[in-house]
Amino acid sequence: MGIDYGRAKIGLAIGDSETRIASAYAVLNNDKNLLQKIAGIIERENISKVIIGVTNLETKFPSRSSVLMDEPRSLGNLVSKSTGVEVEYQDEMFTTKQAHQNLIEKGMKGIKRFDDQEAARLILQGWLDKNQ
Repeated sequence: MGIDYGRAKIGLAIGDSETRIASAYAVLNNDKNLLQKIAGIIERENISKVIIGVTNLETKFPSRSSVLMDEPRSLGNLVSKSTGVEVEYQDEMFTTKQAHQNLIEKGMKGIKRFDDQEAARLILQGWLDKNQ
């Protein structure tokens, strides 16, 4: 599962380990029930690993990370502890911009409704491609 973390919305993608292809899955509200919703999807979809997007700046300079930059890693720790699923991190630099371009090219309307899950798909696909 790929996660594009946002303060208001969380984009999700699911990948197939055999075909190594990621697909957009859903957008969840970042609210008090987020962890429960993610845990339910992990169980229902039989997820074995979660990949969370982090900014390149965070991976290069973790000691300089701000509160906002710590939030994806905090979510990762909570997901790992509550589900027992392994969590890894993937650079997400420019994924939202690329998500917008992809959705425009597909001719989709209401891009803002789908950009988070498309960004999550890009994060997960990048990880799948890197870890063949």
